[in-house]
This record gives sequence, structure tokens and C-alpha cells, in this order.
Amino acid sequence: MESRGTKREAGKIEVAEPRNKLPRPAPSLPTDPALYSGPFPFYRRPSELGCFSLDAQRQYHGDARALRYYSPPPTNGQSPNFDLRDGYPDRYQPRDEEVQERLDHLLRWLLAHRGQLEGGPGWLAGAIVTWRGHLTKLLTTPYERQEGWQLAASRFQGTLYLSEVETPTARVQRLTRPPLLRELMYMGYKFEQYMCADKPGVSPDPSGEVNTNVAFCSVLRSRLGNHPLLFSGEVDCTDPQAPSTQPPTCYVELKTSKEMHSPGQWKSFYRHKLLKWWAQSFLPGVPNVVAGFRNPEGFVCSLKTFPTMEMFEYVRNDRDGWNPSVCMNFCAAFLSFAQNTVVHDDPRLVYLFSWEPGGPVTVSEHRDAPHAFLPPWYVEAVTQDLPSPPKTPSPKD
Repeated sequence: MESRGTKREAGKIEVAEPRNKLPRPAPSLPTDPALYSGPFPFYRRPSELGCFSLDAQRQYHGDARALRYYSPPPTNGQSPNFDLRDGYPDRYQPRDEEVQERLDHLLRWLLAHRGQLEGGPGWLAGAIVTWRGHLTKLLTTPYERQEGWQLAASRFQGTLYLSEVETPTARVQRLTRPPLLRELMYMGYKFEQYMCADKPGVSPDPSGEVNTNVAFCSVLRSRLGNHPLLFSGEVDCTDPQAPSTQPPTCYVELKTSKEMHSPGQWKSFYRHKLLKWWAQSFLPGVPNVVAGFRNPEGFVCSLKTFPTMEMFEYVRNDRDGWNPSVCMNFCAAFLSFAQNTVVHDDPRLVYLFSWEPGGPVTVSEHRDAPHAFLPPWYVEAVTQDLPSPPKTPSPKD
């Protein structure tokens, strides 16, 4: 019976030591699009649970003070002619990207509202909490050829928390960002300033400072397959003229892209950029993306609205295009993979999921700093709020 890995000795069964101790293969998740081409999975229509704002100093406020109102220029056949370079760099206050905020702002909102969640504490115990941007990266993974990612995961009181970790490559790219790319980033924010007003019915004022600390964030609830989701994402503006004023259907996402002149340029735009726009807006249920197309001099020469639910039509007949079912099926598979991998309920234990294009998603385990991301103030507040466990009678009683 040697071949079975056991040997009999004096009537006793022992497990034989394998000659070459091979470690059990670590679990991994493939990302090949062909593996995820089934029917579109169930995705619950996202509903807004609440919101919060971050001010010019990046301070948190549990209200909608940072929400802006969509106010496009009149459509009179003329080019908008917005100068996206105006104010750069003298009227630009970029957010300090060295500060790793992780899930902190969302956790502040959750701490204040977890008692009022529909379905009670039991619902949160079975849910996944994360940023919309992290889910967007998962959706686009089967088609991504350039940028890898890392997601840290911890389970605490049943809830699975997912928080992105900056990869070493991404860090180098951020610290060596060329001036042209920095200006392009500014131009995206400047476009929002031309298209949004601080109050409904008022015209935008592009003369002020562009401060990327300021943000309005929507907190949403959904479900992908059997995974309840609570996630938050930044919202550019709300449209006072929208058919429904019910969020998130009144929200508008604003984007800029370079002007295109050939069918080949449009095809590439539909294959790559539109996929990211779709993933980002489909998840929170934002119905429209309004794009400003800029010329090489940095002026917006045209505006085009892309309804989120029609974006796939541009690549439906492109054999090298993307498919929403593949994106959502992969995301659902990753969430199942994470739920099955993160078995220990411990806020100081982190499972790090890593992915590089061309390979599978792999996992490693870490404890405490620098990987632990659930802040002590959150862990303590949630722990203290629990009813204390029943006292077990001691033998003396």
C-alpha cells in the first residue's frame, strides 16, 4: 500500500512522509475572457443608501455639500471652445496622492449609518464593502493588457472589506509622471468646471481654482450573483433636468478624450476607453457619460453623450471587442474566490490578491502593518457596539 502514502507497521497506520515535500499549490484564479463568456449574471439595480462630501482640505462631511449641478452650454451648433489649459498650473490644487486613504471615508459613513441599514446587522455581516473604482478594475481585468493591480482583503464580523494597494509599478509611474500627463489630468478636472455649477439653474464659473480634494460620493447597495455589495464612488454631478431626480439615475459622468479623425481611432476608442467608461458607470447605475473631445491645443471642440446601456453596441460586432457578460462574470468569480479564500475573521489579517496582465490572480497572507487597512478607530467602535458575549459560568459558581 506504499503508493497510497501509508505504511503498516505493527498494526499501526502511519502517514508516510512524501519523499519530495511539494507544497500544496496556492489557489489562483484565471482571467482569460473565454472562461467567462456565459450569460450575464444577476446584478441588482443599485440603490443609493446615502452620500458624503470631502471639502477643499479633504475633510469629511456626512452631507451633499460638494454635489455639483450639470449645466451644459447651449446647443446652438457652435463648438463649446472650452480652454482646458486655462488656470494651469497657477489655479490648481491637486490632492496629495502620497496620503493613502484606503477605505477610511467610506468607513466613516458606515459607522454613522450601519444601524439604519435595511436588513439590519445581518445584511452587513454577509456583504462586501469596497470602493466602486476597485470593482471597476475587476470588471475590466479580462481585457486589461497594461496595468496590474493588488487588492487587500480582510474579514471583520462577517463582512468582507476590499481595499486597493498601489503596486510598485504604479507607484513608480505616479512619482515619475511626465508633465504632459499631469496637464492632461488637470484638463479632465477643468472640463468638469466648465460643465457644472454650484447651484441648479446657475451658469458654471470656470474662473476659480481647480481643487481635486473636493469630492461628492454616493454610497450604494447592490448585489452581484449571491454577493451583497455596499460600495461608494465619486459622482461628478447631478442633472436637474433628468427625467427622474431619483439618484443614481440623475447622475452624470463627465469625461474628456482626444478628438478623433479616422475610423481606426474610433475603433480603438470603443475597444479600450469605452470599456472603462462603461464599467465605471454601469456599476453605480449612472445612465449617461458626457464626453468632451479636445483638439491638440487643448480646446473642447465637441460634446457627445454616451448612454451607459448603449455603449456595448459600439463593439457588439467587433471580434476584438469587449463583452459586458465577461466583465461581470469575472467580477462575480473573483468575489466568490475572495469569499472562499478569506476564511479567518480578523481585522489584522490581510489576504493580498495580486494580478499582472497575462497571468492568474494569486493570493498571499499578511498580518498587521503595512498591509492591515481597517483603522483601529473603526474596529474599536464596531467591536464596542456589539452586545457582550454571554458570560460562561465559572466552576466556582
